[in-house]
Amino acid sequence: MPIKPENAARYPADWKQIRQRILARAENKCENCGAHNHRLHPETGAFVVLTIAHLDHTPEHSEDSNLRAWCQRCHNRYDRAHRNQTRIETRDHALVAAGQLDLITNTR
Repeated sequence: MPIKPENAARYPADWKQIRQRILARAENKCENCGAHNHRLHPETGAFVVLTIAHLDHTPEHSEDSNLRAWCQRCHNRYDRAHRNQTRIETRDHALVAAGQLDLITNTR
């Protein structure tokens, strides 16, 4: 997954080297399902581009033990709950800023 411009500063300056080291550790395969980088996924048939996942979802924590080389499918599955929580927090923050959260929480 490409790094969003607004998050680029959160990654270490040597991120490209870190990424290459993790891909080498994984032998250019998904460390979860074994799908090979730049080939068709054995289960989905989609073209695989390995991504580097932060297990704690924090780009500043780029130690090898916190990183995994995963296909998009495995990475998205791992991130699903975190994305849902972030989406809720972002929505609630916007509602507070608009002065509407109390209206919603009083009806829940």
